[in-house]
Amino acid sequence: MDWLENEIERFFLRFEWSQMEIEWGKRVVWLLIIWLLTLLLAKIFRHFFIPVLQKISHRTKIQWDDHLFKDEVLHKAARIIPPVVWYLFLPVAFKGEPYFLDICLRITQIYLIIVSLMLINTVMGTLYKISSMNETLRSRPLKGVYQMVVLISGCIGVILIISVLLGKNATTILAGLGASAAILMLIFKDSILGLVAGVQLSANDMLRPGDWITMSKYGADGYVTEVTLTTVKIQNFDKTITTIPPYALVSDSFQNWRGMYDCGGRRIKRSLLIDAPSVRFCTAEECRHFKEQHWIDETDEAKGRLVNLYVYRKYVLNYLKNSPYIHAEMLQMVRMMQPTAEGIPLEVYCFTRDTNWICYENSQGEIFDHLLAMLPEFGLRIYQRPSGLDIQDIKLSNICSDSSMKS
Repeated sequence: MDWLENEIERFFLRFEWSQMEIEWGKRVVWLLIIWLLTLLLAKIFRHFFIPVLQKISHRTKIQWDDHLFKDEVLHKAARIIPPVVWYLFLPVAFKGEPYFLDICLRITQIYLIIVSLMLINTVMGTLYKISSMNETLRSRPLKGVYQMVVLISGCIGVILIISVLLGKNATTILAGLGASAAILMLIFKDSILGLVAGVQLSANDMLRPGDWITMSKYGADGYVTEVTLTTVKIQNFDKTITTIPPYALVSDSFQNWRGMYDCGGRRIKRSLLIDAPSVRFCTAEECRHFKEQHWIDETDEAKGRLVNLYVYRKYVLNYLKNSPYIHAEMLQMVRMMQPTAEGIPLEVYCFTRDTNWICYENSQGEIFDHLLAMLPEFGLRIYQRPSGLDIQDIKLSNICSDSSMKS
């Protein structure tokens, strides 16, 4: 460095300049050298190192390095070269100007902090894209974690910029901020709670993007589309969007339907309200008919007088076992519940093979269509409250009967 500076000074002495003019001439030359060196290093990095890194990444079998070494990330990394070169060589150019050198170095440090934050932001965005493409990581709510890393790095960057501007140590500024920690916690309350909730949701595998969840308190009933640092977006089945803070999912209760999809069966739990007066003992003719249809066997006949509701329950259970819509390996049950004022509830409890909503409803509809249609075969009927037309028919029948008696 001293040799080059002496050569520059000898060059300017040929023009018989004053000492001040020579000093400023040397500074201009040094600035030109720094600018050319910066340009040269940036060009080498952009046109040599970037293509080499990308070729190496393309030859590897893994896919994440292709995204990490793409142009967007490496060009942001190339922006770190100028401030580093300036910070190293500006003291040589402004050796005799400490005040001006100090201003230039502070500007360089601030620029270095800003481009570093931009690089961190780009890297975090790339990591989120990589995790979204991975089968294992795609189902994890990692976007909030990436956002928290960007937020923390941004806060650290702001503190470093303030320390550079004030000319004080960053730890001193942090110590001063300790007195206002309560205010900072109040400002970043949602972000802090969101980070903690995101970690709990991810660690306990409570929620994944794509899960169907139900949370009646917030009117949410649909699929999770996005999990961020401060919000969880849910697209309801009516295509509306509900946003819930992540910490609400930890503190409150919600229903996640993922287990239904994982097990491959969707539950049917529906009752048929049997009209109580239609429940009776079977006649001998009915017993013969039931036996011919293989709805009862000799074991049932040995029990004594059969009740039509018992035969129907046995028929429904056998129908479920042979139904192509019902999951054979999951629980199947037909049970009689506590009689009520609206009849005797006969509950059908089973699981369909298809968990898709439309297929599930179609399967459930076909099953109960058949069960309702088979009730008269057993002498049973569904309870139904009388409507206005039923009362009107009763009045008309009474009037007709009275007129016939008078005649």
